[in-house]
Formats: sequence, C-alpha cells, structure tokens
Amino acid sequence: MTIDPRSHTPVYVQLADLLRSRIESGQLPPGSVLESEARLSQEYGIGRDAVRMAISVLRSEGLVSTSRGHGTRVRTKPERRRVELSPGSSVISRMPNDGERRAMQLDEGVPVLEVRDANGDVEVLPGDEVELTRPESD
Repeated sequence: MTIDPRSHTPVYVQLADLLRSRIESGQLPPGSVLESEARLSQEYGIGRDAVRMAISVLRSEGLVSTSRGHGTRVRTKPERRRVELSPGSSVISRMPNDGERRAMQLDEGVPVLEVRDANGDVEVLPGDEVELTRPESD
C-alpha cells in the first residue's frame, strides 16, 4: 500500500491505516519497534508532522506506545482476567483521568471500565485487561 497525496483522505490517516494493517496482520508483531519518524517520513514521502499525527492516532487506539529514547513500539496485548458482574451491577466505559492512567500504568488510548455494584460501590478497571461476564442462570 502506498500513500496517495492527491487523495481526499489525509496522508496521516493513510499512514495510520497502513501501519494498523501491518500490526493487525502480524507483520509488525507485539514488541516490535516502528521505524523512526524521519525514516517513515522519507519512506512514504510525507512530512514528519503527518508521521507524528499518524502515530498519535495509533497511540489513541491503544495499538502502540511511545517512550523517549526507546521509540514507538507495538503494544503487547495484555492477558485478560475474567470479572463476573453481580446481579444489579452496571458498567460504563470512559477514558481515564491522568491520575487513574498513571496509577494503573495505562497507555494512552486505553479506556477504563467503571463497575458499579447493587450497593453503589464503584471499582475502576483497565479496559484492555478485563473480560466482563454475567453469572450463568440456572
């Protein structure tokens, strides 16, 4: 896939789509390092700002994480733990605030699940590490 600068789709969206496709196909496996901004800019003939925006899109989707001095890596999918919802409980999904993101060590783009039980007690869980289940009925 190449980037078409004459397309109505912005070049950063085209690059994000291309990289997402490579991640989802396994061509860029978890833990692999993406090429540098300068290299991607040169390889695809687009500006570094467009490359930064494409990486930002992938970060907001939880597909990659970036750290200074280590570059941008494909995120490893965390193991999910099962959480059984009690009768009368409810769940909402939302983006974490900065304190929650730091406390749970969440990458940008990873939502949290706010589980409220029948008593009104709330537990906030990382959205990418939890599988919610309902109790099996007899």
